[in-house]
Amino acid sequence: MIHENLKKLRIAKGVTQSRIAKQINVTPMTYSRIERGESELGVERLKVIAVLLGIEVAIFFNDELTKSVIKEIEGSSFQEKQLA
Repeated sequence: MIHENLKKLRIAKGVTQSRIAKQINVTPMTYSRIERGESELGVERLKVIAVLLGIEVAIFFNDELTKSVIKEIEGSSFQEKQLA
């Protein structure tokens, strides 16, 4: 669940796997395994990712919150495009 929400939120925010990997001091391959649920992610690194994405850590643990945040992000992106 966490790894799936992590991937969805990262994509919604437009952040690359490489950028997050660099911020949490792991290789891009290791980060890719984290998103696939094949590798563990510690709490401290999860906190760093949350800050990078501008969200609360708790969102990663709740599918409904994740969906809500993604909907909000997509709505903001649509409004920004309309204003441009």
